[in-house]
Amino acid sequence: MRHHHRETQHRHAMTSMSSEAKRLSSLIAGLRKSVLDIDKERAKIKDASDPALEILDIRRTNLLTTIAALEDRLSAVQGLIDLDRPHVVHRSRMH
Repeated sequence: MRHHHRETQHRHAMTSMSSEAKRLSSLIAGLRKSVLDIDKERAKIKDASDPALEILDIRRTNLLTTIAALEDRLSAVQGLIDLDRPHVVHRSRMH
């Protein structure tokens, strides 16, 4: 009975991690689109001294930093999946 319980937990953890990987991939794709949108907005601004450029640069930098962190998380999740070492992500810990 314990073996069956462990297998069920393992399957649940793998499913949970696969779902997390899909969510992270979607989120990263959306943020990359936002970076491209910012780049388009920056290209429209002709005056290099326009304060809007600085705001867009800050937003772009923040997005790129967030993307890098999410890519690290995605890499870790995918690595655990590839190693068949799933880790259960508790919903209460997710923000």
